[in-house]
Amino acid sequence: MSLHADAARVLAGWRPTEAAQDTLRQAYVTHLAAHPDGVWRSCPAAHITASALVVDPAGERVLLTLHRKLRMWLQTGGHCEHTDTTLAGAALREATEESGVTGLRLLGTGPVSLDRHDTPCATHLDVQYAVIAPSDASAAVSEESLDVRWFGYDEVAAVADPSVVRLVDRTLALL
Repeated sequence: MSLHADAARVLAGWRPTEAAQDTLRQAYVTHLAAHPDGVWRSCPAAHITASALVVDPAGERVLLTLHRKLRMWLQTGGHCEHTDTTLAGAALREATEESGVTGLRLLGTGPVSLDRHDTPCATHLDVQYAVIAPSDASAAVSEESLDVRWFGYDEVAAVADPSVVRLVDRTLALL
């Protein structure tokens, strides 16, 4: 199965509990139906990205990365690559690369949230997952980051934008 087919399958089957999230889900499905290249950064209209919020195994903190280009504290994530065959796999790959943490595992079986946002390169149709870090997780700064740091849930709103806060809230509802 191709990444495009997996993305279409995941998004068609995901049932968010919030109406705004379902509206976004439908827009993503429509985008993929209209754009065979809709998962690649080369798609000029917009493209699917995959991200993951890294949660500590005790469920008390999240690992955020200070994005080098955007200079914002964000969850890990980014563009899909041609070696990716699933959205979940792309999110896990991005989380591992950007956090330096190995042994991450998905929380649940599907996305936690969707977030559409404009970036300097294009409109990102982000499919957001949550992953659990192993108990001995040791984070490392990647070339895409200026820093990586663990934050308590109550600290996130002070450092991150509302989209990250929403992702944290939706992840907490799953724990």
